[in-house]
Amino acid sequence: MPILTFKPKIITRQLVSCLKDRTKEIVVQRYGLAEDADKKTLEAIGDKYGITRERIRQITNFAFNLMKESQAFESAQDIFSEMKDSIERKGKILSEKDVLIHLAGNDPLAQNHIYFLLVLGDDFTKIKEDDEFYHRWTIHMEHADKIHQALRSLHDEISEDDLVLEKDLISALKKHSEKIAGEKIDEETVRTWLNLSKMLGQNAMGEWGRASSPSIKPRGVRDLAYLVLRKEGSPMHFAEVAQKISSYFGKPANSATVHNELIKDGRFVLVGRGLYALSDWGYKYGTVRDIIKYIIKSEGPSSKEDIVKKVLKERYVKENTILVNLQNRDYFKRNKEGRYLVG
Repeated sequence: MPILTFKPKIITRQLVSCLKDRTKEIVVQRYGLAEDADKKTLEAIGDKYGITRERIRQITNFAFNLMKESQAFESAQDIFSEMKDSIERKGKILSEKDVLIHLAGNDPLAQNHIYFLLVLGDDFTKIKEDDEFYHRWTIHMEHADKIHQALRSLHDEISEDDLVLEKDLISALKKHSEKIAGEKIDEETVRTWLNLSKMLGQNAMGEWGRASSPSIKPRGVRDLAYLVLRKEGSPMHFAEVAQKISSYFGKPANSATVHNELIKDGRFVLVGRGLYALSDWGYKYGTVRDIIKYIIKSEGPSSKEDIVKKVLKERYVKENTILVNLQNRDYFKRNKEGRYLVG
C-alpha cells in the first residue's frame, strides 16, 4: 500500500495547470498522466502534432521550467519533502521499480504520477541503467556511490560457482555497506539494495549468486539437473531428477533427455543403476573396477573388507558386484598377507 498522505493525481493536476493546452497535452501524454496510463514516445507525440521528436523534447523541457516557476510548485514543496523523507527512510537509494511501488503501490497510473513528481522535484536524481545496475533514484549521490561500491565488493567476493542463502548474502552486504558508509544499516534496507544490482541474481531455489552463473540463470537441462541434485543433497535416479525439474522450475523434462544430458556433463557421476551424484561431492568417475584400482593405488595393498567398505561409499552396488571384480585376475592379485594389489 502507498504510504503518502497526499493524492499524486491531484498534485500533478495542479502543477500542469499553468501550461497552455497543447503543452499540457504533450506532458500528459509523455508521462502517462491520463486515465489510460499510456506513456507515449517522443516519436509518437511528434507524429501526432507533425513536429520532430527533438521539438517535443524541447517543449517538455520548457514545460518543466515553467512549472518550477509556478505558485503550484512552490505550494508543493511539502509534498516533495514527504517523498524525500520516505525515500530516506528506505535507504536513500532505491531501484526505480521499488521507489514507484513504495510511493504509489501497484497502480500503474499512480506510479506514472509519482514518476512525474520525481522528475520534477529538485531533490531526486535518476541514475540510468548500466551494465551493473538497474534504473534507480537517489536523494544523496555520495551515499548512492557508496552503496554501488558495496554491491561491487560483494559481487567480487562471490565466485562464479558460489550459491549463497539470502540471509547470508544480506549479512555480507550489510557488512560491506556499513564499512563503506560508516554507519549502522538495518537488514530491510540492505535487502532493498540487492534489487539495484544486475550483477547478482536469485534462482528458483531461492539461492543467490552471480547473475552470469548458470546456477542462477540455467541455460538448459544440465544446469537445471545440477541445481536439483545440489538442492536434494544426495544421489538421485535420472527419472526422479526429471520429475524434480518439472516440480521446481515448472518446465516439463523428459527423463530420457535428462539421462542423455547427465551422461555428457562432467559435473555428474554415475554411482549406481541410473543413479547420479555430483562430482562436487567427491565421487570419482569410472566403473566399480576403476574405483577398486583407485583405492588400492591410494591406500596400498588392501583387505577385501576395506575395499568393499570404501567402494560402497562411492557406488550404490551389491557387495557381490565388488567381489566379482576382485576375483578377476587380469586386474587384481593377492599377496602373501591376503591383501589385494593391482594386477
